[in-house]
Amino acid sequence: MISDYSEPPALGPLLRAIKSPDDVKDLGEDELSDLAEEVRHSLITSLSKTGGHLGPNLGVVELSIALHRVFSTPEDKIVFDVSHQGYVHKMLTGRADKIHTLRTYGGLNGFLLRSESEHDCYGAGHAGTALSAALGMAAARDLAGDDSHVVAVAGDAAFTCGPTLEALNNIAGTTRRFMVVLNDNEWSIDKNVGAIARYFNDLQTHHTFASVRAKAAEFVERVAGKAARTLAHKVEEGAKNLLFPNVLFEKFGLRYFGPIDGHDLPLLVKTFEHLKNVQEPVVLHIITEKGRGYQPALDNPGKFHGLGTYQIDDGSTDVSPTPTCSEIFGRTVTDMAKEDPRVVAITAAMPGGTKLDIFKKELPDRYYDVGIAEEHAALFASGFATQGFRPFLAVYSTFMQRAYDMIVHDIALQGLPVRLCMDRGGLSGDDGPTHHGLFDIGFLRHIPGLVHMQPKDEDELVDMLHTMAAYDDGPSAIRYPRGSIRGVKPKAKPEILEIGKAEVVAEGTDVVLIGLGTMFEMAERTKAMLEVWGLSVALINPRFIKPMDEEVIREHCGKCRVVCTFEDHVMLHGFGAAVIDLLHQAGITTPVERIAWPDEFVEHGKVEVLREKHGLTAEAAASKIRARLG
Repeated sequence: MISDYSEPPALGPLLRAIKSPDDVKDLGEDELSDLAEEVRHSLITSLSKTGGHLGPNLGVVELSIALHRVFSTPEDKIVFDVSHQGYVHKMLTGRADKIHTLRTYGGLNGFLLRSESEHDCYGAGHAGTALSAALGMAAARDLAGDDSHVVAVAGDAAFTCGPTLEALNNIAGTTRRFMVVLNDNEWSIDKNVGAIARYFNDLQTHHTFASVRAKAAEFVERVAGKAARTLAHKVEEGAKNLLFPNVLFEKFGLRYFGPIDGHDLPLLVKTFEHLKNVQEPVVLHIITEKGRGYQPALDNPGKFHGLGTYQIDDGSTDVSPTPTCSEIFGRTVTDMAKEDPRVVAITAAMPGGTKLDIFKKELPDRYYDVGIAEEHAALFASGFATQGFRPFLAVYSTFMQRAYDMIVHDIALQGLPVRLCMDRGGLSGDDGPTHHGLFDIGFLRHIPGLVHMQPKDEDELVDMLHTMAAYDDGPSAIRYPRGSIRGVKPKAKPEILEIGKAEVVAEGTDVVLIGLGTMFEMAERTKAMLEVWGLSVALINPRFIKPMDEEVIREHCGKCRVVCTFEDHVMLHGFGAAVIDLLHQAGITTPVERIAWPDEFVEHGKVEVLREKHGLTAEAAASKIRARLG
């Protein structure tokens, strides 16, 4: 299965003819704007059926065309930060006829992959990586003595991210030829926050901005054709005299140019043609419009940053019949905060994804968005915890990896009651390996003093959130999936769970099935299959990954013939591995089968397709167990 529908949308004649970036260079100047319109039409049409990051890509159409018009990949390197805005780049590098397969199993990935194309020089799915990676490429180029160009394209939100600032500190001392394109649209996933975001906004809204942008355009036109040395001198003087003194980047040793209109294709092309000859690190600041060319995306940039399928005419999307786990989390934490003034909510540029936008709207004084800065978010939460507050830090599981040192060194070592709420715990499906939350059990379960749990349904999710709120003896963590679990309506009065206590759902003597979280339903189906064969099957909902209910596990596993664990996590160092460790320590030799993801980076695709491929099904579990029983 390559795509979820058979008929790809028709490509425009210019886009259809582009098989490599060389074809972009062969177009006439008057054809470039037509190409931009064809690209936008293809994006809007294709993504309506596959979903994806529509708004960011509509904003970089002209930028992507200009880059490939001037630079020559794969010899020249274009590094896109996050790379969720790389769809246009894919289309201009021979993949336009496959854009309708985006994010579908066997089709194009929603981010850049080195294995997908030689034109993808760097794969990424997390923010803040572009400048450091590109600087490494530039340093390697310098050592090799070649003459290629390296361009890092980063949104303004990336400059709130620690690695970006660390890279800025090293660029001028590492290489003489380096280009940063600052794509400024005032948005990351949600509206950008913090002092740096305000700084960029001040550049845009300064009273001289309108005239400066016009002068910048006139300036490039005027110097076109002159020597690069003259251009560099004049632009330097222009940047200092026409624009704003003491610009941030010049303090880091990078020459700043701009801001210019990021949708003016001729201006972009001429600017790149001349700046690529400047023999010093440069920053080109462009102003773009997220969602340009599609009114629903302009009206709701947050929604159209990344979404599922939608109706082209009005941008409407299907409403889930049941609340998602994110929505239940946002609603529950907000309601708890209304009852407890010690509860505060913290996120790292993800109020919409984590649904803390509910908290933000109703309790803005206790809501904190720190931008794309997960390490800082964890430390910030630690500070709150030292003062008797109850911080809930909501971050996707895949992004919590970035705060690992802070979780160990600052939160757990000091026994601080920070609540780590990991959205997208488990397979993230269409987003692929950069966004799957398949490693958090492995990197948390060995940390001393940390409580880690996962609910089997929405009702238990609410119980666990209330349990976390009441637990002040140390750090706690919860993982829950993207979307819903089983659509169970939470009960009116939540229950405070006993820490480390599992739920024994059914007794049995032949087989013990231990289904963690979202995989509990699969364990239930496996139980039904085994009982058809006349087996006595015990079923356990462990609830707690750590501390595990050792008494229940030892009791049931010690009297049965086979144990089978189920988890939405990689097998290595996962929940099943913890069960094996426990049984080994107890001297229990009952064999353990594990249903979990393999020791590899799982590709993108629909969850049910990937589970079938990798053997995460009730049928596969029943077959393994039956083979063990002989």
